[in-house]
Amino acid sequence: MDDLFVICRTGHIEDGQAHGFVLMRAYDNGDTNPWPILITRKGNNFYGFENSCPHEQMRLDTSPGNFLDESGNFLECGRHRAQFDLDTGHCFIGPCQGGKLTPLSLVIDDGDVCITGVMLADE
Repeated sequence: MDDLFVICRTGHIEDGQAHGFVLMRAYDNGDTNPWPILITRKGNNFYGFENSCPHEQMRLDTSPGNFLDESGNFLECGRHRAQFDLDTGHCFIGPCQGGKLTPLSLVIDDGDVCITGVMLADE
């Protein structure tokens, strides 16, 4: 089984919300880089994505923590106003329509939202 890295407690993200995090990703060659991600919640389901718009690979949030459209129903790119489904990451409006956010592999473990399938650097 892959290593689990705790991101936050499940209660940290409310239903219908998204929260951003910046992790330090490690690579096989020893390099490390900041890695912005976001986690969304719908009911008891959690979804994770890289915080990078497929249009120009820039962060979705132009102001810290601002990921949702005005209705709170969709993830929105702050630069291009592209909109993405909260649970699939598929873009249905905007310049990257038909594209999707890069998904992350999440595991809920004893009330913690964890990421797996990546190497993270020790902080």
